[in-house]
Amino acid sequence: MSDVSRRKMITAGVSATAGVAGIAAGVVAAKDHGFIPPNTGSLYHAGDTLTYAAQRLLTNHRMAREFSRDQISPKPFPNGDLPQGDEFKRLEAGKFADWKLSVEGMVARPATFSLADIKSFPSRSQITHIACEEGWSYIAEWIGAPLSHVLDLVGVQSQARYVVYHSFQREWWDSIDMADALHPQTFLAYGMNGGDMPVGFGGPLRMRVPRQLGYKSIKYVTRLKVTDTLKGEEPQSDYSWYAGM
Repeated sequence: MSDVSRRKMITAGVSATAGVAGIAAGVVAAKDHGFIPPNTGSLYHAGDTLTYAAQRLLTNHRMAREFSRDQISPKPFPNGDLPQGDEFKRLEAGKFADWKLSVEGMVARPATFSLADIKSFPSRSQITHIACEEGWSYIAEWIGAPLSHVLDLVGVQSQARYVVYHSFQREWWDSIDMADALHPQTFLAYGMNGGDMPVGFGGPLRMRVPRQLGYKSIKYVTRLKVTDTLKGEEPQSDYSWYAGM
């Protein structure tokens, strides 16, 4: 049986089970096939589970829509406050030469990369749409190193399931599963619209996850942790863990 046929069969099974026997049975069907988000565990998160299972089955390898250069928004919205404190000001004054990204957890070769290191990696660009639950959105060109390349360098262990990423603003962090972490459009973005990433938009380095809502594209990224569980991690917001579009 082909992978596409298998996915159609499982999707039909999950959908039919949810429709005939109720939401709880649909959650069980999703769990049986390994499509269950880490924030679930009760019927209160059943909608999240069914959404995640359906989208992972149907769109796991699909690309977010990319736009033409003439569709870039003329006045993008720099949501959020700038990092405060002397340390960030020092880094900014030095043009972020001392900025570091550490990668740890379930990897063979934990490492720390400078911004110059990351800019030396193979780069890609994309013109994609970023949208927030709060209602704002814009289209921009993003330039950066695919997260998959960084993960290849450190050697992710086979049992890893998630990548957790932390901001310089220590109260901000988020996580994605390996399907999004290894997706070719998921970037460690250091450029925007032809120049360096502006500080107001997350410079010098932000995560860019175009297949999910804006709050997954955390700004000022300084640390990645590869893990097989999110237990013990406090949720960074009241938003859904999976924010697929």
